[in-house]
Amino acid sequence: MPANTLEDIVNMIRVKPGKKFRLKDHDPAWAGDLDVPKKERKALAEKILTDDVTALAESQNLLYASDSYSILIVLQAMDAAGKDGTIAHVMSGVNPQGCQVASFKHPSNEELDHNFLWRYAKALPERGRIGIFNRSYFEEVLVVKVHSEILANQRIPGAKPTKELWQARYDDINNFEHHLSLNGTVILKFFLNVSKEEQAKRFLARLNDPAKYWKFSASDLKERGYWDDYMDAFESCIAATSTEWAPWHVIPADYKWVSRAMVANVVARTIKSLDLKYPEVTKEKLAQIAAAKKQLEAEAK
Repeated sequence: MPANTLEDIVNMIRVKPGKKFRLKDHDPAWAGDLDVPKKERKALAEKILTDDVTALAESQNLLYASDSYSILIVLQAMDAAGKDGTIAHVMSGVNPQGCQVASFKHPSNEELDHNFLWRYAKALPERGRIGIFNRSYFEEVLVVKVHSEILANQRIPGAKPTKELWQARYDDINNFEHHLSLNGTVILKFFLNVSKEEQAKRFLARLNDPAKYWKFSASDLKERGYWDDYMDAFESCIAATSTEWAPWHVIPADYKWVSRAMVANVVARTIKSLDLKYPEVTKEKLAQIAAAKKQLEAEAK
C-alpha cells in the first residue's frame, strides 16, 4: 500500500459521476507505493482488512438495531477476478443472519416473463441487513450487450441492440438505484479489475489443481475470447451508471490482498459514515428494565 492516505486511495478508485472515464487509466496490477517493499505493503493491506472486518462485525449490530438502512454491495467482474474470495474474506466476521448473498445465473422462464429488473428487486436486502449481489442487473448491459442474441429470448417487443436500447437500460438502472437510495438502501458497486494476463494465470492454476477442476467451465475460455468487447461494455456501463447515490469503485484485482483490503475499507467507512445509533429507550422501557433487574436479583439471592 502507498504512503497516500486511505482517503486518497478511495478517491482514486471511485468513479466520479459525469467525468470522463477510461478503463485504461485504472491499473489492474496497482499495489501501492513501489518504493515500499512488497512485504510491508502486503502486511499493511492485511492489517487494513483485519481492522475493517472487525469494524464491519461491530457496525452490523448497529445497522440491524437502527432498522433504517440496508446495504447493497454489487460485485461485477470477469471470471476468476476474485468475487467469491472477496465475499468470503470481507464478510468473514459478519453474522450470517444479517447478511445475504445472491448469485444470478441464466434467467428462468418466469423471470423472462417480467422486466429485466424484476428478479433483482426480489433479492434486495431488507432494512438492517447487508445484501451482496454476485453479478447483478448490470449483466443486462454487459453479457447481453456482448451477446446481443440474448435479447431475442427476452421477448421484448421491438427490442434491438441499439445505442438507444442500452441508454434506456442505463437510465432504468440509474432510476432504480435512485429509488432504492431514497428509501434507505445504500448502494456500493465494485468492478474487480483483473488483467487478461492474470486471468490466464488463475485459469491455469485451476487446471493444474485437481481440487479446483470443479471451478473450470469450457464457457470460461469462450467468454475470454470476447475480452475486448467486455472491456468496452464495462467502460460504457461504468461511465453511464456511476452516480452520487450509487458510485462505482474500480478495484485493482491482480493482487487479491489489494482488492480485498480496498473493498473492506470502502464498505466499513461507508457504514460508519451513516452515524448509526441504537434506538432510544423510553422512560417506560427503562422502568421495565429496572423492575426486571430487581426481580432477577431477588431470585438470585
